[in-house]
Amino acid sequence: MPRYYLGVDGGGTNCRIRLANENLETLAEARNGRSNLQIDGGEPAYRAILDGTRDVFAAAGIDYARAADTHACFGMAGGRMDTARDAFAARQWPFAGVKVYDDIDIAHAGALDGGEGSVIIIGTGSAAMSIVGGRRYQAGGWGFHIGDQMSGAILGRELVRHAVEAEDGLVEASPLTRAVIAALGGDNQAAMTWSFATEMNLKLLSSDGTEGCDDALVGRAPGEYGKLMPLWFEHLERRDPVAEKLLEMQLGHIHTYVRWFKSHGAAVMAVVGGLGQRLFPLLQQRYGDFVALPSYEPLHGAVLLARQNFASN
Repeated sequence: MPRYYLGVDGGGTNCRIRLANENLETLAEARNGRSNLQIDGGEPAYRAILDGTRDVFAAAGIDYARAADTHACFGMAGGRMDTARDAFAARQWPFAGVKVYDDIDIAHAGALDGGEGSVIIIGTGSAAMSIVGGRRYQAGGWGFHIGDQMSGAILGRELVRHAVEAEDGLVEASPLTRAVIAALGGDNQAAMTWSFATEMNLKLLSSDGTEGCDDALVGRAPGEYGKLMPLWFEHLERRDPVAEKLLEMQLGHIHTYVRWFKSHGAAVMAVVGGLGQRLFPLLQQRYGDFVALPSYEPLHGAVLLARQNFASN
């Protein structure tokens, strides 16, 4: 009886699911809802994968009962924490076996076709990982509040900060800073309202259910800052001075990881993520053959890791 492999690329916005045969040939794909392990204890991710699994088996024309002959690998946003991955793997699954990874692992496997080397994710979030001489190294990926230095979310936040300071007359203004303020409502008061998401009338509850929480705030999600990236690129192409200043900041963050990769002997750095793909020509100018485009997408990496983990079972 044939076995199947199921890969999941679980993102904060949606998750993609692929069912493949023993030769890793794609039988069907499905897409479902958000799947970050740090959201509501992973419950939305659990439901998204279960529902998506039913969808992908139906799309492939295979009886859902064959999930019992399927080995699965999940690469999950919010999977940086060991405890989150372990708790998610321990849930009730219909599969013959489940392995849960951080999303950087499936990006690495896909980008380097299961081989050694390094990978950086530069998208709404950012992270870095390499495998050299059989040893795994990982850095970054600690989230919007304390990490993700290379990300579009952090770059977007720095862009908003600069625009607000320019509006106050503290730093140089430019067509880009004025465009950002216009996009956020026309002045700094509107930008502040936007940043705290107060117009959404959200309420934060304490653990006892009472309204208000002294040690937490409601603010815009990372993806909302990342949505400013097209505006930044538009003005970067026009040689806007603030856009160019932020580009140097961004390249400086990336260079920190390049040095780190080279310090432990990585020979190549694959660049994954929408923002990283846009920056790739500049990175190639700086680093030559050290940088590379990914061989495959992260979803292929998830299926590949499923086979690597369970082929002997």
